[in-house]
Amino acid sequence: MRDVPLPFQDRRQAGRILAEKLEHYRNRPGLLVLALPRGGVAVGFEVAHALQAPLDVVVVRKLGFPGHEEYAMGAIASGGVCVMNRLPGLTVSPEDLATVSAREQAELARREQLYRSRCAAIDIGGRTVIVVDDGLATGSTMRAAVLATRQQHPLHLAVAVPVGAEETCQELRDEADEVICVATPRPFRAVGLWYENFLQSSDDEVRTLLEEARREHALTGH
Repeated sequence: MRDVPLPFQDRRQAGRILAEKLEHYRNRPGLLVLALPRGGVAVGFEVAHALQAPLDVVVVRKLGFPGHEEYAMGAIASGGVCVMNRLPGLTVSPEDLATVSAREQAELARREQLYRSRCAAIDIGGRTVIVVDDGLATGSTMRAAVLATRQQHPLHLAVAVPVGAEETCQELRDEADEVICVATPRPFRAVGLWYENFLQSSDDEVRTLLEEARREHALTGH
């Protein structure tokens, strides 16, 4: 693997670099790219374009610790999936956990409806699936996405990100058939540090990219 220049310019450029590391998936029957909204969709768009694969989303929501939302105490995903992290020195009451979970479940449902519009989710069963995000820090959202995807019985499930914490990438190898982390800088600290432009993606951007990917896939017939 050649040296990766960091930071990446933005998510689109990172997606193009990631796609180079996924060339061995090109032309696999039933290939599907699943992206985690919002930030993972721009990355996934470039991967799907390069591999001539359809693009869909797996909606996941982080469960932020009350009062310290930057700390992920867990994550939820479609299909009733819930993954919890251990946060040394921090405890949360059942009532607070229920409040956070209910709020994020409502937001998950809103995004599912918004991003899919009138398009049904692509069937995952029997497919080769690459789950993509813009980076891996604690990995809680990706673990939830992997569990939600596993429930639908893919033939092969890979996780792919432009940048991630080395320990997290290693841990995910126990849950995915392959994990591709293009860069694992030390110390890692946060995903956003490894992008020049890490502005928050909008719902409109996500919808636009998904619609463009659907049109492109319909035209190419791949």
